[in-house]
Amino acid sequence: MPRAAQRRLHVLRRPKLRQSWSKYNLYNLFRQRDPKIGLADHETFFQQKWRAKGLLRAYHGEHIKERDWERMFSRRLLSVANMNPRYMAEFDGSEMAAGRGSGKDTKNTRDQGVVAPKVTTPYMNMAFAPMERRLDIAIFRALFASSARQARHFVVHGKVKVNGKVMHYPAYKLNPGDMFQVDPDSVMFATGQPKKKGGSNARQAITGSQDSNTEAEPAAEEAESAEAEAAEASAEEVPEQDPETTDKPEAPKADMKPTRQAIQKLTKQAKSILARDRDVSTSQKQNLRSFLKRAKPLLSKAGRSTATPTDILDELNSMVKELNLSDAPADAAAAAEAASSSAAAEQAVVSTRQEPPRSIEDLNADELKALQRLIKEEEENPADPAKPYHTPWKPRDYMSPFAFIPRYLEVNQNVCSAVYLRHPVARNETAEVPTPFGYQVNQLAFNWYLRRR
Repeated sequence: MPRAAQRRLHVLRRPKLRQSWSKYNLYNLFRQRDPKIGLADHETFFQQKWRAKGLLRAYHGEHIKERDWERMFSRRLLSVANMNPRYMAEFDGSEMAAGRGSGKDTKNTRDQGVVAPKVTTPYMNMAFAPMERRLDIAIFRALFASSARQARHFVVHGKVKVNGKVMHYPAYKLNPGDMFQVDPDSVMFATGQPKKKGGSNARQAITGSQDSNTEAEPAAEEAESAEAEAAEASAEEVPEQDPETTDKPEAPKADMKPTRQAIQKLTKQAKSILARDRDVSTSQKQNLRSFLKRAKPLLSKAGRSTATPTDILDELNSMVKELNLSDAPADAAAAAEAASSSAAAEQAVVSTRQEPPRSIEDLNADELKALQRLIKEEEENPADPAKPYHTPWKPRDYMSPFAFIPRYLEVNQNVCSAVYLRHPVARNETAEVPTPFGYQVNQLAFNWYLRRR
């Protein structure tokens, strides 16, 4: 689809509120003001209902066709009366009707002073209550997806079960008592922080953000390594001396395989250290990223036929010295020997930390508790590069303003399951259908769909 033909769901000039955790939608919610529909004389009643219906339909199921919603629309507005349980146990309710029509009921008079405001029930806020029965909307309300469209995507691709069976229909109407379950990996992908852009789900390059993960070797680096091995294999084939000539045979090519292995080990150790956010300072991260950036072309250079171990080790030695190592080798031969050993390479990279490692016996009680807590967090929330979301898992940004669950849902976040307890109802001064618009707008929209055609 061309860029010009794409639908813009979140615009800032004429914003429409959506069922989404997008930062643009959050900004539009923050800027939202009362549309003041029905307060001016220049609009007809038809125009007022049309505007109110457009605002509400942009929020309540904008991905649903209008004719589908009209079939779902119900004239019944469910509500309940809040009654005191102790009062209901003592009386049967007949005393509330006593005196009505006989003149015995008390009325407010001017001498009575301040008159208590009348408690109202916002029935009209229940205009889109049938929409809450849809499976995709219920998944979004249960905080299992970051938008209603994403919840629909999960249902279509078989990530959702209803009463133990896979449900592929987002328009499925839930009945009281139905239990639906979403795949936990899908929920963590929807509600967790995404990976840095520019990488695939299974492989991510090292970036400057702390939210990025250290993954396996990049494909480009593997290709360069394979190319270097092929160049080495072709270089090892030394032609035999022609007996009819007096030219001296060419000297055999130097074996660059240990040098390339040393560069790869140093790169791997640098990536592993860079993945530990809490142990590496900002300046050390910058040094490590600079080293990784220069190590990639150096590995490619080591696979060329004209490369010599002396040149490669000299450049590698200078790169290691720029890391400000306290125990850096003095000459190139010692640098090659230290780099060829994985233990020495790990020690060289770990030495870039500011503080020397401490043993467990040197920790006090508070530090020991903190260490135990960190170990427990690592076990419960480990880093897994194969996951399509950021690991260790962290909540998605801009999630907290939308983190509320309606009363008609019972949600268990541990197993990513929820139960649709009952249909939403209206109570005194409150309604259970989440909506960003007021009573007047909902009333006009309800009247629009209430008309007979």
